[in-house]
Amino acid sequence: MLRLGTREFGEREPVIMAIVNRTPDSFYDRGATFRDEPALDRVEQAVAEGAAVIDIGGVKAGPGDEVTAEEEARRTVGFVAEVRRRWPDVVISVDTWRHEVGEAVCEAGADLLNDAWGGIDPRLAEVAARYGAGLVCTHAGGAEPRTRPHRVAYEPAADAGAQGARGPSGVVDDILRVTLGLAERAVELGVRRDGILIDPGHDFGKSTRHSLEATRELTRLTETGWPVLVSLSNKDFVGETLDRPVKERLIGTLATTAVSAWLGARVYRVHEVAETKQVLDMVASIAGHRAPAVARRGLA
Repeated sequence: MLRLGTREFGEREPVIMAIVNRTPDSFYDRGATFRDEPALDRVEQAVAEGAAVIDIGGVKAGPGDEVTAEEEARRTVGFVAEVRRRWPDVVISVDTWRHEVGEAVCEAGADLLNDAWGGIDPRLAEVAARYGAGLVCTHAGGAEPRTRPHRVAYEPAADAGAQGARGPSGVVDDILRVTLGLAERAVELGVRRDGILIDPGHDFGKSTRHSLEATRELTRLTETGWPVLVSLSNKDFVGETLDRPVKERLIGTLATTAVSAWLGARVYRVHEVAETKQVLDMVASIAGHRAPAVARRGLA
């Protein structure tokens, strides 16, 4: 069982997490939801289209102008409070690596702390425990926040030599080591076990080949029993794989989403909610976990 805020999600129930960036320089929307009203309109649309979780971020992931903890809190805390007031049942997630911001947004009503930088601030998990919030435990390859990977490499898997140059790189071994370690530490600190997710961290501390491998081997994560979150939406590994700019990555994103759903991912952090929901519904129906919305063909 996965429990986030007041919501409980069944074992086979896919969960859509809609991205709402409170930044003027986000890589995808270029600040479209930096101001309050467009951001609130985005939340309303996402909820209407099927998002159960709203993920609010106050700092873009990539390099850029410095954003202090105080400025990050200014961008997110009041907005979290307003989303909680307008949508009391929606799950509110905040994408932050800083414990100071985590504490402020939990006070304002956040249900989940999405730590995309792999526990670089160990006190963030303590905040989640203290407030009864959920926690996303992400693999970032040891990268510092807001840095891009440079010649990143992982210790080769034990059987890589037998499989030749195209064998495992060792990235999935490292993903498992880090995310499971973070999850168990969170439990020891008092974070609810049913509120913890693990995330392979596509693009974070990884080359495109690493992210493709993490997707291909996703069952190694899903078989651990921890619910797996994937953040795939319009990322660079999709762009490089297909040689497409940011605004032309939807098809690649949805293909990766379908594969991830088939392999057992539970939560999907996305920009395009409606399209993602159709993909997840289709995969669930093929797998036999969801009845078709309409089934008349060949029956009359």
